[in-house]
Amino acid sequence: MVSSILVSITDTKYLFHIQLVPHLARYRQFWRLLIWQSCYNNSGELLFAVMTLYNLRVIERLWGSRKFASFLMAVLIPTLFIPPTFLALLRPITFSTLNVLPAGPTPLIFALLAQYHATIPTIYKYRLLLSSSSTDALTLSDKSLVYLVAVQLALSSLPGSLISAAAGWVVGVAWRRDMGPEIWTTWRVPAWLIGGKQGRGGDFERFRRRMEGEGRGTGSAADGNEGEASQRGLGRGILDQFRGAS
Repeated sequence: MVSSILVSITDTKYLFHIQLVPHLARYRQFWRLLIWQSCYNNSGELLFAVMTLYNLRVIERLWGSRKFASFLMAVLIPTLFIPPTFLALLRPITFSTLNVLPAGPTPLIFALLAQYHATIPTIYKYRLLLSSSSTDALTLSDKSLVYLVAVQLALSSLPGSLISAAAGWVVGVAWRRDMGPEIWTTWRVPAWLIGGKQGRGGDFERFRRRMEGEGRGTGSAADGNEGEASQRGLGRGILDQFRGAS
């Protein structure tokens, strides 16, 4: 999160968070909708975000860099505009109490967390005894610490951070369940954009063609050997017939 450090050094934190009033309603600063996920404004949120992203690195290993980058690009635009929309809809209900949306890519992280929840299986579970009685126990899993850090991020700047987290989770679930245009979930970034000339599919195709070529060569050699053997057998049979006749 280099951008968060640069924002702190340049003292420009006030440019990245969103206030419905006056930023959008009065001053028409709609450019904030495009940059509010660029950085975090405090070190606590930055710490929890980095820890959560570190725990979610398994998604990139599972999907590959190309699909991972495609997912982030696909959910970027919805996560930019849906949280401010949620905030605008909830503001009248709360008598204008909800007004601030804190800066930071919390919606993106929670959209990725939704994929982690749906994709990564639980490996083991354990119980924490809350008292001397064995019945008072809390059942946890190896994924609980990942969720715990993510919850800390969602609660770091209430209520705006919770709205951002909820909106990101909704976008992630919608992407997972194909609740949108087909191109939204099937589109992939160009291979050269992530530093690769050809994906794994090209490598596999090249390997398959090589194996097929070797198979044809082996088959041709085997057919040639069988043909020579059959010719030898036929010639030997004719020779034996003449020998017997003589």
